[in-house]
Amino acid sequence: MSTIKNKVQLIGNVGQEPTITNLDSGKKVARLSLATNENYKNAKGEKQTDTQWHTVVAWGKTAEIIEKYVDKGREIAIEGKLTSRSYEDKEGVKRYVTEVVVYEILLLGGND
Repeated sequence: MSTIKNKVQLIGNVGQEPTITNLDSGKKVARLSLATNENYKNAKGEKQTDTQWHTVVAWGKTAEIIEKYVDKGREIAIEGKLTSRSYEDKEGVKRYVTEVVVYEILLLGGND
């Protein structure tokens, strides 16, 4: 079991224009939302689609690729790992966030 890793692979469409931030350290970070769709038939045999939204974060060279080539609606495949963190919002309420940190990205279908 020691060979099992924290690994996520997703194929989906970018939900909004990626946000690119240049940090003081010189590092670049990209954030985007990714929609994945799962199709199934309900009890009546009708086609249904379940859409899940994922928060995706990329650093360095991967962030640069996203900045240059990824726009809203673009279909991409990503591989990365799940990370969880918490922070306090402006009202002092503790919030929890789960994100996918990307190691690799593959550009699929063109922009719509």
